Amino acid sequence: MFSFLSNIPQVTKNILLINVMLSIVTFILGSQNIDLGRDLGAYYMNSPLFRPYQIVTHFFMHDGSSIMHLFMNMYLLVILGSYLERLWGPKKYFVLYIISALGAFALYNAMGMYQISELRNSFTGVLDINRIDSIMNNSQSMEEIITEINNYLNTLSGQQVIDTNLLQKYISFCSTPMVGASGAVFGVMAAFAILFPNTEFMLYFAIPVKAKFLVGAYFLFELYQSFNGTPGDNVAHLAHVGGAIAGAIMILYWRKTDKKNFW
Repeated sequence: MFSFLSNIPQVTKNILLINVMLSIVTFILGSQNIDLGRDLGAYYMNSPLFRPYQIVTHFFMHDGSSIMHLFMNMYLLVILGSYLERLWGPKKYFVLYIISALGAFALYNAMGMYQISELRNSFTGVLDINRIDSIMNNSQSMEEIITEINNYLNTLSGQQVIDTNLLQKYISFCSTPMVGASGAVFGVMAAFAILFPNTEFMLYFAIPVKAKFLVGAYFLFELYQSFNGTPGDNVAHLAHVGGAIAGAIMILYWRKTDKKNFW
């Protein structure tokens, strides 16, 4: 039944299996009202919910309710990642994958941490933002967070005028985790497009498009969406951009230092 796995090189296969197994576990636990993504997803580093291990765990996690997110990431990983792993060997390929994932996390955090810091400053002298952080850190669910924060705000009634829209934005920034292998996969895509720019892919299984145009256009789309996202768009577009940049930098560096294997 799983004989196709024997044709996938080891590192790509292990990444695939870990992502799929964690997605299954996330879905099963989710049916029991246990949100694994809340613990293993990555929060901004100045969020009270951030834990250092999330830097690694988040790129093996996917939203248990979004099968398509998992499928597309793993499909691209197997198609492109397998080729690169066979070309370079497992060690260098694994380095590319991890560096791309960390690059995605770094760029995503740079913007988010700045926004959280600005929001925190806007509450100076208005409310005790450390109390809000403590409530988020000690609550077990979003429902509990909202209830406890509302209870706290009721004790301030009549004392200060609080911009509830800004407070909701702050809570959302701090309590929404990033999950998915997309950043690492974008690094793999960028690496492939740089090394094999004229390789053709069949867009919608019908239109031949060269890798340099397909990946380039996808990158520009993600860059645009990073700063012009539509309301309700929960995709971490900036993480995709960061992963692609990190992957490209690694390839260009290796090309400069190892011209024998990177032409």
